[in-house]
Amino acid sequence: MLFDDTYRTIEKPVEGVFRDRGSKFLALAYPISNENELKHILLPLKNEHPKANHFSWAIRLGIDRSVFRINDDGEPSGTAGRPILNTLLSHDLTNLVVIVVRYFGGTLLGVPGLINAYKTATEEALKLAVIIEKTVNDIYTINFEYLQMNDVMKIIKDDNLSIISQTFDNNCSITVSIRKTQVNQVLGKLSKINSVQTTYDYSL
Repeated sequence: MLFDDTYRTIEKPVEGVFRDRGSKFLALAYPISNENELKHILLPLKNEHPKANHFSWAIRLGIDRSVFRINDDGEPSGTAGRPILNTLLSHDLTNLVVIVVRYFGGTLLGVPGLINAYKTATEEALKLAVIIEKTVNDIYTINFEYLQMNDVMKIIKDDNLSIISQTFDNNCSITVSIRKTQVNQVLGKLSKINSVQTTYDYSL
């Protein structure tokens, strides 16, 4: 069963190609964690393909998969970004962007032809992708005195937490990654140890 703290995305960038009546549709899929990454991907692509006619894309973000944006980039409304997004929806993928670079071949494909081309190009890219399942984790820093070290380390070990960084001195601090569904349980255990403080840093 899937918990609400897991999501499916792609492991690394992939590309697929679809051709129709002289037009070439090059679909490039990239795993991303926020929308700001898009411009760092799009600009080099535009430099790499100066003769391309359109750079249409769809982005999907968030564990609840509720954040999405589409751009037809000059294609008739609903014929490019939407079919790309619908393909991401049907594969239940999030935290990625797919950009389809189109070279126009001289023959108009019409609305059904365009929808099919953008959808198929995206499918071709996703066929080559390695789909991975990730968990949403909250990052916390635990501050404690050296004497509490064993108690804190026992909880980290028992709950199988990943340590991101640690400093051990008279006052110690360990930054750990806790799976969202475990957070309350782990913080509850830590709060029972004297003079231990936990601070929430960010979510991954």
